Amino acid sequence: MDRIGKKRLEIVLEGCEPFPVPKVWLEQYTVPAREAAELLYTAFLKGDIEGKRVYDLGCGTGRLAIGAALLGAREVVGVDVDPEALEAAERSAGRLSLGNIRWTLSDIKDIKGECDTVFQNPPFGVQRGGADRTFLEKALELGKVIYTMHKTETREFVVGYVEKLGGKVTDLAKVGFRLPHTYAFHRKAAKTVQVDIYRIVKRRR
Repeated sequence: MDRIGKKRLEIVLEGCEPFPVPKVWLEQYTVPAREAAELLYTAFLKGDIEGKRVYDLGCGTGRLAIGAALLGAREVVGVDVDPEALEAAERSAGRLSLGNIRWTLSDIKDIKGECDTVFQNPPFGVQRGGADRTFLEKALELGKVIYTMHKTETREFVVGYVEKLGGKVTDLAKVGFRLPHTYAFHRKAAKTVQVDIYRIVKRRR
């Protein structure tokens, strides 16, 4: 299969199914297709996808997992606790005839093993304090390289926590996530949230 271009990747990811029933306690928001494609293509150019074993923790409807598969990952594992989201992800992957993704219904705390690269769009910890810490801990346990997203206002904490866990931030990009009206408490049609995207490597011990 010819390598997919970044613009085409964005279009394909935009066509993936949304959350059937977004769950506020899981802070379910879909990574915007444009930012997802930019992140994935950056990871591809750094050699972190093609031929690699990739985990997407808290994969939701699977945009990052599907994108990694399209960019030549050897194997992709998408993990989430929401069966409805995983069913949507599986349908989207099926329409693209992607056979190198395994969807796993599980709390990320129960996942064991190792991989080359972890992608994750974890809860920001608004609904459940410390939820983002759990994701960082598991990502650094499983992966050699981690791409993760966190609210810009938590940057000082995230950088310090990554160092504490034995990781090192190699790249950091600030982007605006335009999030559509998703939950009943939202007052606007859309809201832009400032988000940091990190590339982290695990230090050798």
